[in-house]
Amino acid sequence: MDEKNVKCPQCGKIITCTGNPGEIVNVTCPSCNTLGKVTFDRVISIENAAIEVHNLRKEYGDLIAVNNISFAVRKGEVFAFLGPNGAGKTTTVEMIESIRETTNGEIKIFDKVIKTSFDEVKELIGILPQEFHSFERLTVRETLEFFSKLFKRRANIDDILTGMDLEDQKDKLYMNLSGGLKQRVGVAIALVNNPEIVFLDEPTTGLDPKARREVWEFIANLRNQGKTVFLTTHYMEEAEYLADHIAIIHKGNIIAEGTLDELINKYGQGTILHVRNCKDRNASNILKENDFDVSISGDSDLAIKIDNKERVLEILSLLRHECIEYDSIDIRRSNLEEVFLHLTGARLSEEI
Repeated sequence: MDEKNVKCPQCGKIITCTGNPGEIVNVTCPSCNTLGKVTFDRVISIENAAIEVHNLRKEYGDLIAVNNISFAVRKGEVFAFLGPNGAGKTTTVEMIESIRETTNGEIKIFDKVIKTSFDEVKELIGILPQEFHSFERLTVRETLEFFSKLFKRRANIDDILTGMDLEDQKDKLYMNLSGGLKQRVGVAIALVNNPEIVFLDEPTTGLDPKARREVWEFIANLRNQGKTVFLTTHYMEEAEYLADHIAIIHKGNIIAEGTLDELINKYGQGTILHVRNCKDRNASNILKENDFDVSISGDSDLAIKIDNKERVLEILSLLRHECIEYDSIDIRRSNLEEVFLHLTGARLSEEI
């Protein structure tokens, strides 16, 4: 609990109030009854931070699109901002990119406050907006060359074409490309200035599964090149496949963040080994006597929670030693869908 002294704007009285980091507290002046609000800063500081966001807020009249969120992105990681449409993902990333003004809060890129120093960092970032379109009658190479001329700092176009596997497409008009190739060109455009940070806002929306997987591979390769990637997405599997760190945003608030394992261990059911149609009704008791967390579904299916893979071998060995027959076993790990359901009471697919 933090303590803060504030001055009443009406009568000048100094008021002492308390609150938790990131909290907004309603305050009433004891002298003149003036109402006000006090924000307690939530300070997040990590070593090797590429992006730091402190108490970021965006209001549109009475609508709070982003509600005093704070987070940090480490250099060289893929950071996934995960949430349903309308959660505040694009609003947040566009404030970081200086496309939208903030209502409140501070944003730093490489320890520089962007409100006063954006010109110093704009050459270091690349952007793929949510609804990306390019010039229909330019070839792929012409498109990259055009956008590269907008920057002082430029990458080698041939290296980008090779890295994005676009060499065979370089002389094709943008209008004649498939959806997946257009998105790949979009990612390539975000690289024309050889940025340190790449912002990808919903880069695979509308793509078929094959094209989506292809884009994922190229995003993963950006990390391998040492780039920092800020990815917004509403696809659970995309965040699971790509992200080193995940922040889940819901109705303008960050409701959880961490690595995939951290989120699943904290909010999911962990890893469950299912024994289907177990023939011995005493099997659950035998497993419990050996310190296994067991539940029964139906008449004969067992669900056993395991915390490491060595325990799977213990279970199989125990079943065999006790001559317990069963039809089949399978192992299922919790996923981000279950994490989101636990946190919000709804599946992400129902939210979008």
